[in-house]
Amino acid sequence: MANIPVFNIPEVKLSSSSGGRNMPVIGMGTLVYPLDEKAFKEAVLEAIRVGYRHFDTASLYGTEKPLGEALAEALKLGLIASREELFITSKLWCTDAHAHLVLPALKNSLRILQLEYLDLYLVHWPLSAKPGKIGFPIPKDEQLAMDFKSVWAAMEECQRIGLTKSIGVSNFSCKKLENILSFATIPPSVNQVEMSPIWQQQKLREFCKAKDITITAYSPLGAKGTLWGTDVMDNETLKEIANSHNKTVAQVCLRWAYEQRVTFVVKSFNKERMKENLQIFDWELSEEDYRKINGIKQQRLMPQPGMVSPHGPFKSLEELWDGEI
Repeated sequence: MANIPVFNIPEVKLSSSSGGRNMPVIGMGTLVYPLDEKAFKEAVLEAIRVGYRHFDTASLYGTEKPLGEALAEALKLGLIASREELFITSKLWCTDAHAHLVLPALKNSLRILQLEYLDLYLVHWPLSAKPGKIGFPIPKDEQLAMDFKSVWAAMEECQRIGLTKSIGVSNFSCKKLENILSFATIPPSVNQVEMSPIWQQQKLREFCKAKDITITAYSPLGAKGTLWGTDVMDNETLKEIANSHNKTVAQVCLRWAYEQRVTFVVKSFNKERMKENLQIFDWELSEEDYRKINGIKQQRLMPQPGMVSPHGPFKSLEELWDGEI
């Protein structure tokens, strides 16, 4: 008998899903460096105990294996009754973003995760790279223009044969999404992008809403402690709003994202913070809060200059993001 989750997380229905379950609005991110597999697996089990059912990984992260082992352990322990309770996302890395490598890459991810299917499979970046070892940064002379049409056709085939319930993209601008939509027979269900009160993505949110594409926000708290740093958790405006509600800055950021009707992935291995991040569904931000949040200076915290190369398809950040910087 599975334990009853401590928190009941709202869900959204994805536009182009082939059956499967709805997507919980909050998921646990699994990008960890350095990776301690034992601590990682314990954190995943704890997340399941408090109510998380959505887990976001990628071939690049190197966390598919310990995540799969933790999920198998959760089933064994009875923390969940079946695989169908979970929503698992993984991503296609640039070195595999070639028509003939998409299906083998997905099958490899499934093998490592010990799963028969994914709930969502994303094209990680709008960039291909010389096939070979998965890693970041991508050498400047190995960055290649993606054949969007053939790669997306291969993604569609992955969904048609049931190896993933939904497909989508990550780090795509409005212009690049428009390109995919111009030929897609299965439109992308999701676009996973950086989004927080510091980088609100209003143009992209409006575009995706009009096209029925769900946004998943990554780094909604700014990814503090990572190589790129953050201005989110230290923002004085957000601290002021948090104090007025007797909430944490993290809770304000996640509540704001929820009120934008986007989904989001957040990473914490701290048991109490895991619970705090789920305590955002029984209160609201005020009009005054929004006035303050809308006045925050906007800054893309992760512009990713590593995806720009004089030899590659994107010779500037302007080209990579199509001006959305």
